[in-house]
Amino acid sequence: MDNGTKKWGFQANKGINSTASISVRGVINRLAENLNKEDKREVIPLAHGDPSAFPCFRTTLVADEAIFDAVRSAKNNHYAPTVGLLPARRAAADYLNRDLPYKLSPDDVFLTLGCIQAIEIAVTVLAAIPGANVLLPRPGFPYYEARAAHCCLDVRHFDLLPEKGWEVDLEAVEALADENTVAMVIINPGNPCGSVYSYQHLEKVAETARKLGIMVISDEVYGHLTFGSTPFVPMGVFASTVPVLTLGSISKRWIVPGWRMGWLVTNDPNGILQDSGIVASIKDYLNISSGPPTFIQAAVPQIIENTKDGFFSKINNILGEAADICYGKIQDIPCIICPHKPEGSMFVMVKLNLTLLEGIDDDVDFCLKLAKEESVMVLPGIAVGMKNWLRITFAIEPSALEVGFERLKVFCQRHAKQ
Repeated sequence: MDNGTKKWGFQANKGINSTASISVRGVINRLAENLNKEDKREVIPLAHGDPSAFPCFRTTLVADEAIFDAVRSAKNNHYAPTVGLLPARRAAADYLNRDLPYKLSPDDVFLTLGCIQAIEIAVTVLAAIPGANVLLPRPGFPYYEARAAHCCLDVRHFDLLPEKGWEVDLEAVEALADENTVAMVIINPGNPCGSVYSYQHLEKVAETARKLGIMVISDEVYGHLTFGSTPFVPMGVFASTVPVLTLGSISKRWIVPGWRMGWLVTNDPNGILQDSGIVASIKDYLNISSGPPTFIQAAVPQIIENTKDGFFSKINNILGEAADICYGKIQDIPCIICPHKPEGSMFVMVKLNLTLLEGIDDDVDFCLKLAKEESVMVLPGIAVGMKNWLRITFAIEPSALEVGFERLKVFCQRHAKQ
């Protein structure tokens, strides 16, 4: 057969054009490929969500020692149960119970390979419901849509409102939902927005979901990483109103994303998720997938129980100072506008004003040229569902953050319309 003339029935999509076909890592890799190899300056990474390489964000020694102890014991070289080691599940339940008006049991906790696998499980389980659709936030974390596309699960998007601190547009949620809608996703604290939802807003989310007869999937991987005036409230507080799947991990709060230690939790005091078969489906999925390494699971109780509040306060203070620097520097750059100062997570969303720039087509073009000309990496908004916006990470060394914004300002001045 002549392969040169044969017409094949497949062709890869090579463009960055929809959140269903992209990932944050993929976009960052493309930006990295566009860096100028001749530029000897340090690359400033304002596109990532992993500050672990920076000395000021080093994890607590408690976590290191817990891993050492788990490995040296030689008791954790075996396969773990598919739902996770019981002591680790108990420790995670106790940790989450600190903020809840009822008590989770270890049976409510399923250990996962980071929060990413928790997303995979939640989406895959819902995709098995015939005709189901889920409601996703825009902007949001693109892995939800990518995984839904992989599972052939229909998704619909509700907007987050920048002028209201990126709150959920609950009227849009009600308009989008139909008899086949099974869940809505919220991310709190917000990635990519840096928002933190108030108790009152989450209560309204719960009431809306109850009215629609849908569950809430609450992505709380940045839980407690807050530094503004609004305290973190877990969605599970409202589980008596509406069933909640909580997704979380130790990745962000302990600054150990590479350890891939997460959880999926059923906040279900009324037994709705149990009775509907969702819990059984979660267990079925875990039976055919891999979990976190056993020694890392074994370290979880020691990590959670022995970490002092001072460590968490230090990290939040650093993030708060970095957010102040970030927000202040943005005010000095006319072509980017920040509608809401971040109060949590590690990110801020800014709107790109292309009318003030010359030779810049869109957010992707902006970020590719910024990487090439200034060795600064910023995530284009299309990666999180918002064309001609940017997501900027401020979780890096403060001195590097200052340098990054100086280069960003120079870049914008270079491309400013005369």
